[in-house]
Amino acid sequence: MHHHHHHHDHTDSGKNIRLAFFLNLTFAIVELIGGFFTNSIAILSDALHDFGDSLSLGVTWYLQRLSRKKRDADFTYGYKRFSLLGAVLISAVLIGGSCFVVFEGVQRILAPQPVDTTGMLLLAVAGIAVNGLAVFRLKKGVSFNERAVYLHLMEDVLGWIAVLIGSVVMKFADWPVLDPILSLTISGWVLYNAAGNLRSTFRILLQGTPKGMDVEGLKAEISALEPVASLHDFHLWSLDGDFHVLSLHAVVDPGHPHSDPSILKSRIRSICDDFHIHHATIEVEDKKEDCGLVHC
Repeated sequence: MHHHHHHHDHTDSGKNIRLAFFLNLTFAIVELIGGFFTNSIAILSDALHDFGDSLSLGVTWYLQRLSRKKRDADFTYGYKRFSLLGAVLISAVLIGGSCFVVFEGVQRILAPQPVDTTGMLLLAVAGIAVNGLAVFRLKKGVSFNERAVYLHLMEDVLGWIAVLIGSVVMKFADWPVLDPILSLTISGWVLYNAAGNLRSTFRILLQGTPKGMDVEGLKAEISALEPVASLHDFHLWSLDGDFHVLSLHAVVDPGHPHSDPSILKSRIRSICDDFHIHHATIEVEDKKEDCGLVHC
């Protein structure tokens, strides 16, 4: 199965995400203060982005611990899906904040204001160092959460490189309009990613087929097993984007020499393993049997 490294994942990724959370939160506060003092909307927009990241890291860290909870009478599928609620909240915060920054940035383009380029440059260097350290720690991460957080922080590093280049240019050229242009670029990037993340999250919440899953290929492999005459009530979904679930009814000819249900189920589960499906509920039916389901 696919659970052999779970304990290692939870312990290490929990520590890495916790470190990234504290680094990000501390730096977001520094940025917020720095943004006001340098009068840079590009830095303020990145501060807002960093607060969104910190919220995301905090929720992820908490849910990483919560997801270890075993299934119980209240949540018979376990607690994995709670992470999706966190993703919706974080994406909504980032989208709302970015829209505000876009509005402010447009105002600044219409009426540019001078900025403290030295302060911007120093904050950009610090931003690259802090986020770079978090990225380095998460780069070797194997868990689904770590990969998502790694990409998020990589985005931050690129944003700071843009601020660094912008501050150097403004030191030598009187282009205060470059600051709001940078803020709009950063916000546009954040909006694009947050909207994509929200779309993917809703797809999972609405029980869409897992992205990248070859459903027809899976059906074909199961249908090709000797005793299987047909398949119906075939449902494939994901709990959290990583843990995939399948339920199906396989109709068999009772006279077939290989129609033993326990052997057939074992062979179907083996195919499910190849397709990274972690939980399969398989109903084996006789051709003449009425399964009693409305959508049978």
